[in-house]
This record gives sequence, structure tokens and C-alpha cells, in this order.
Amino acid sequence: MYRESVCVIGGGGFVGRHLISRLAAQGRQVRVASRRREGAKHLLVLPGVRVDELDVHDETVLTDWAAGADAVVNLAGILHGTPQVFEKVHVELPAKLVAACRRQGVGRLLHMSALGADPEARSVYQQSKGRGEELVREAGLNDLATTIFRPSVIFGPGDSFLNLFAGLLKLAPVVPLAGASAHFQPVFVGDVARAFADSLDDPGCFGQTYNLCGPRVYTLAQLVRMAGRAVGRAPGVIPLNETLSFWFAAAMELKPGRKIMTRDNHYSMLTDNFCPDGFPARFGSATGLESVIGYLNEENPRTGYDLFRRRARR
Repeated sequence: MYRESVCVIGGGGFVGRHLISRLAAQGRQVRVASRRREGAKHLLVLPGVRVDELDVHDETVLTDWAAGADAVVNLAGILHGTPQVFEKVHVELPAKLVAACRRQGVGRLLHMSALGADPEARSVYQQSKGRGEELVREAGLNDLATTIFRPSVIFGPGDSFLNLFAGLLKLAPVVPLAGASAHFQPVFVGDVARAFADSLDDPGCFGQTYNLCGPRVYTLAQLVRMAGRAVGRAPGVIPLNETLSFWFAAAMELKPGRKIMTRDNHYSMLTDNFCPDGFPARFGSATGLESVIGYLNEENPRTGYDLFRRRARR
């Protein structure tokens, strides 16, 4: 069955921009939910894409919005927030989406979780992601065709991970690094988008959960040094032990404005973030970080994802 009409929550974000570009290229009609239509207007140049301004946390509004869709994709997620906000975004919203799909007869639901999601984790982020994942998985055992994706850290043009470090390294030649020995197996955003898009009509993906990782495992210190070299810096990294990492995170949590790190992030990094099985062969091969890391020097990453798809031979 070809699912022509797709509703996407979180489509204006980092992964969403890449996924919606791919869905539009497949000829699908895409409805994007956004808190502010202005924040997702860059998607309107894509054929068949409509941006709707609505409150996705209002269950009545959400249910009405999903009417007539063949599939719903949930990309909503936050890295920083209070326990109440994590609960609202990562647990309550998936529950409302499941209910909306059932009421409107939408039979297909794709859900973005995270590697390390676990209701018993110390990190509230990982706890809430784990509980939301369980809700979607339970629905998949009953009346919905669900697929859950659990990516490691996602990199690519417009990311908030390597770009953050690259920006910091342009300002300071030496950086104290909390969680320097934490392990990650970062995955390219184009590969994540491809997995979502390719799974939509594939019955073999129904009821499945996929970990998404790139080809290599790195420590955080290695990733920071790579980001530095990509922007012409040779950073001095000062690794902080677990105790100092905690207090560094606590200090950063008090910093006004954009959060660089919180204590909850510190707890998340105590669990290694990699996939023993690598990227699922069902969705092709994974792109190596080294082959595309030049995006850190791109001035306008939002418009660069077609270029990087070509570089990665996608």
C-alpha cells in the first residue's frame, strides 16, 4: 500500500527538514504540524508540503488534524527541560497520537525514540523516551502498524551537536570537556531520514524497533577534536572525570539562555551510546562522519542537505 498522505509532528526540526524533503521527492502529500508556521516556512518550497499551525498537545485539535492521513510520523523530542515537560513531549504526546490514529482510522505510525531510552534509566530524558516508546510498541501489538527508530547522536548540516562544539572552539582554543570518555556511534541525518521514508510502505517493518548508528564508535573527546579540525582549530581538550563532569553540568544548567549541558545530559552520557549491530542493512549502508564533516564550514546548513546527500551518494 502506498501511503500518499503523511502527517508529521516535529517536521520543522533538524531531522524533519531532511525527512520531508525525501517524502516530497517521493511524491507524497505532507502535512507538517508547527507551533509557529513561520518557523517551518522553509518547507513550503517543497512540492506537496503544507504547514499547519496548531497545538499538538490539544488532543481534539490533534485528532482533527490527523483526519484523512494514511500515516503519522512523530519526530517530537527535547533534550532539555523539567520532568513535567519531558513527560508532556515524550510520553503524553505519543499517547495522544496513538489515540488520534485510532479515532481517525490511521493505520501507520512511525515514532522517533532514542538509543538508550529506558524507563529505568537515571536520566529523565531517557526515562521519558523509554516510556513513550513502550506506549507505541504496545499499540503495535494491537491495532496499529508501528515502527520505532532509536538513533544515536545525529549529525549533519544543521545539527545541534557537532555545530555546537565547532562554534565553541572558534571562541576558545582549550575546552574543559564533561563526559569526554563517553562513547557515541553518530548517525548521519540523511540515513535517518531514509530509514523513516523507506519503512513507510514496508510491511516487514511493521511492529519493529530499529537502532540507528553510523559505521564507527568515537569518544566525545574524539568527536570534539574532529569538529575542531574541521573548522581549522586544533583544540586542547581537558577531560573532566565523572565528579567534575557532574559539577560542570550543574554550572552550565544555571547559565541563562541556550543550554550547553545539564545534569540530566551528564546522566545520559554515563550510558554508552552505540549499536553492536550497526546500521540496519534493510535501509542500506551508513554514511561515515569523515566523508561529510565539511558541513561544519557551510554558512547556510539549512539549505545544504541535497549537497550532502550527493556527497554521501544517496
